[in-house]
Amino acid sequence: MQKEDISRRTFIETGTLGTVALLAGCKTSSKLSYNAKGLPTAVLGKTGVRIPRIAVGCGSRFMAAEPDAGLEMLEYALDQGLYYWDTANSYAHKERNETSEERLGKILESRRKEVFLSTKLGSRKPDEMKRQFEASLKRLQTDHVDILNMHAIRSLEDAQGLEPLVKILEDYKRQGMTRFIGFTGHDNAEGMAFAADNYGLDFMLCALNQHQKGEQPFEGDVHPIAARRKMGIMVMKVIRPRETVESVTPKQLIRYALSLPYPHGAIIAMQDLDVMKANVDLLRSFQPMSEEELKGMSAKLEPFFRSQDLPWLQPGYRDGGWA
Repeated sequence: MQKEDISRRTFIETGTLGTVALLAGCKTSSKLSYNAKGLPTAVLGKTGVRIPRIAVGCGSRFMAAEPDAGLEMLEYALDQGLYYWDTANSYAHKERNETSEERLGKILESRRKEVFLSTKLGSRKPDEMKRQFEASLKRLQTDHVDILNMHAIRSLEDAQGLEPLVKILEDYKRQGMTRFIGFTGHDNAEGMAFAADNYGLDFMLCALNQHQKGEQPFEGDVHPIAARRKMGIMVMKVIRPRETVESVTPKQLIRYALSLPYPHGAIIAMQDLDVMKANVDLLRSFQPMSEEELKGMSAKLEPFFRSQDLPWLQPGYRDGGWA
């Protein structure tokens, strides 16, 4: 377990809305209480934070669970050592008019210091991004997050235009409103490589996607750059190959992701408590794949990763939402 002292200032104002009321009921502490409960951990790059190697993904699969069941899952996750939670400003179940951040906030209100919390902002317009962050903090019932990400880099041009947003995130970091800053991406290795190499960011989250539309190397190009910059590296979309490659199991796919040389962990979406319990058991007994096993798994997954039809490679794909 790792504890750190952090200097923070109370969240008062961000952006163009004028003054913002103090967050009611927000409970913060300068002492963190992360506890992996004996689960395997890794240090998340230059953040220096030790994390469990599986993080709880709080997008569409998680939001498919009914609200009470979702809260039960979050309590169970903390009690079992899964204290890294990943959400986004856009994650929601539209039919229930419920956002992922609001759901997390109901637990964070009383257990904030136990959670390593990451969220994402999708807007590329500075003022709108500020408003998104204001809304996120209110929903999460906190005055800070641990990682604040620019969400879903889609092209080299997109990455090259991020400098104004990076400056805003750096200001939030100086103010103690986020501890670390980073970006996420699903489909463009060139853009993600540029962002990793040029902005001095702390963190990268990318889809476990070996080829961009069957042509552009992903892990081979992007991960080494991020590692050279000592960034924290997490992967997502780990289980998705099973939808088309029937010969692999979720356990094999998670072992594969956690055995790759660069990622510090994987963000796994979990739709019910049984799946979460199975993943806790898997992580507790985790053994990395041998080089031979990795090669064999890569060969099995090659058709999937070369597919032109992966959902997150399609125009208009929106990560984590509930359609």
